[in-house]
Amino acid sequence: MSTQISDAEWAVRRDLAACYRLFVRFGWTDLIFTHLSARVPGSPNHYLINPYGLLFEEITASNLIKVAFDGTVVSGDHPVNEAGHHIHSAILQARADIQVALHSHTRAGIAVSCQPDGLMLLSQQAMEVQQFICYHDYTFSVDDPLTECRALARDIGDKWLMVMRNHGLLAAGRSVAEAFYLLYTLENACKVQADVLASTPDPVLPTPEAAAGVARASVMPSDGPADFVDLSWQALLRQLEREDSSWRH
Repeated sequence: MSTQISDAEWAVRRDLAACYRLFVRFGWTDLIFTHLSARVPGSPNHYLINPYGLLFEEITASNLIKVAFDGTVVSGDHPVNEAGHHIHSAILQARADIQVALHSHTRAGIAVSCQPDGLMLLSQQAMEVQQFICYHDYTFSVDDPLTECRALARDIGDKWLMVMRNHGLLAAGRSVAEAFYLLYTLENACKVQADVLASTPDPVLPTPEAAAGVARASVMPSDGPADFVDLSWQALLRQLEREDSSWRH
């Protein structure tokens, strides 16, 4: 299949397949549910996503399906998860700078999404992503998915991370590496918050000045992902490669 598509698309396919395998490694999967997507280079109205029915450990660069924003499967041998299509098409259409969207149903992420105050500035990682987060209230209607799509597009605004109330987390990025790094940081912040609130009703909080300082130091470069994002991503790819390279094919 790699001879039938552009080099740019194949590179994105490999990164996205690797991201699915990293979800397995970090325990972020939910059976065959949740979904990760990436816009197709050169085809801005198409995106890549997992074939519905496969475990994340089965995802490879070649078996990702290509879907149009109208829901048509352009290429691939499996159907698309309809819920996944509504979420990802809404986020990718909301802003041209969003190339990747990752959605998770982790225990810690859902726990924080159910807490009235959302993400608290308890850890350095929470402070690092504080300025990138928005919130989306839970809705569910099988009869009116377009309303939910409009709400998702509205709520993402200019942010890169979304806490979906009573549901989970979502990260957007200009690359798979960037979206993964943001989700990894938010997920760890949620884990710390769940642990802290389970152990004490009166946690230590940083000063507002300290939290503001971390936010200033964590501004995303305007010309692309930070160097440390790509360095950490390449390290993860090397680790995957040593253990199982099947995602590359």
